[in-house]
Amino acid sequence: MTAGTVPAPVPEQARPRGPRRGPTARRKRLITTTRPWLLLAPALVVLAGLLLWPLIKVILLSFQDYEVKFGGGVGTYTGFDHYTDLLGDGRLWRTVLPNTVLFAVACVALTVVLGTLAALLLLRLGPVWRLICSTAIMAAWAMPAVTGTFVWVWLFAADDGLMSKLAGALGLIDPATTNWFTERFAFYAIATLNVVHHGFPFVAITVLAGLLTIPKELYEAGMIDGANAWQRFWNITVPTIKPIFLVVTILSTIWDFKVFTQIYLMPGGSGTNEDVFNLGVWSYQRAFAQNDYGAGAATAVLLTLLLLVITFVYIRTLFKESDEL
Repeated sequence: MTAGTVPAPVPEQARPRGPRRGPTARRKRLITTTRPWLLLAPALVVLAGLLLWPLIKVILLSFQDYEVKFGGGVGTYTGFDHYTDLLGDGRLWRTVLPNTVLFAVACVALTVVLGTLAALLLLRLGPVWRLICSTAIMAAWAMPAVTGTFVWVWLFAADDGLMSKLAGALGLIDPATTNWFTERFAFYAIATLNVVHHGFPFVAITVLAGLLTIPKELYEAGMIDGANAWQRFWNITVPTIKPIFLVVTILSTIWDFKVFTQIYLMPGGSGTNEDVFNLGVWSYQRAFAQNDYGAGAATAVLLTLLLLVITFVYIRTLFKESDEL
């Protein structure tokens, strides 16, 4: 180029441009946002069909007087009448709700404590004995609830039950006149043993999996600092696997609040003794034994709301702990 020559203008198409942030970028963000939901869509549809739709039907049924007829049924809208009757029923506050809450609290506490102790024991065993003992305790979890309940009923059966004979031999009771299942406290004590025996293996194996992830150097440092076994457990083990404790507590709470089989199959639990009803059994009795499907549905909705509140509190605590880590 000679002096004084004016450079030719650069064509518009040849000018360098920055990164385009037009439709392409928006399309990528849209794909990134929607792709996980598209992948989850089949599972969500199945869950909606199996869980959400029946839940909606139960809620709708709780606002009706439903009469079963040949070939179908007819529902009459009654508003909140079933909920008003439910909350105004003295049996709810006097026996059913205390039975449900106190029984669940006792079962959850004992299940988590016993499962944690079993996990600590398994941790101290060698690989072979750990496998043998883990398999043995998992047999209790694999046993159907119906089978386990009948075993406990047989153990505490009047006259010829093993525990009745043992207590009679020790002079604690008279086996000929004592029936463990007619008294409210004894009934739920047996039910608690049944539920804890069935549920602690899951907690034990889950907590054991968490214990195996804790570095041994943490315990060695604690021993060097002079911490005893309880201090090492409380200051090292619990904070490290606290999310696992929260998860097993949430699951145990959900399972134990809606226990039905273990109560219903015990003598007196199927309808002859209303003092031992919990919300699950009471809902079943009102719906099917008394043919009051709306009242039974309202009781089931109350139990669901109670579980949702408890689960929400646990999950909020879990996420709060995760944010602090």
